[in-house]
Amino acid sequence: MWGAFITLFLAEMGDRTQFAALALAASTHKPWSVFLGALAGLALALLLAVIFADIAGHYLPETLLKKTAALLCVVMGAWMWFH
Repeated sequence: MWGAFITLFLAEMGDRTQFAALALAASTHKPWSVFLGALAGLALALLLAVIFADIAGHYLPETLLKKTAALLCVVMGAWMWFH
C-alpha cells in the first residue's frame, strides 16, 4: 500500500492535473468542491486502471504488461513534448 502511495504521490506532483485543480480552485473560490471532485475523478480513473490490470494480468504475461506500460509512458511523453 505504501509503495503505491509514494509512487503515485511523486508521479502526480507537478503534473497537468494538479495545475488544472489549482487553476479551477483559484477561479471558482471553492477549494473543497474542487478537491472532492478531483479526488473522485482520480479515484475512478485509478479504479478502472486497477480493474483492467487485474483482468489483463490473468491473460497476459507480466513482462508484456510492464513493457506495454513503459511504451505508453514514452509515447505519451513524446506526444506531450511535441504538442
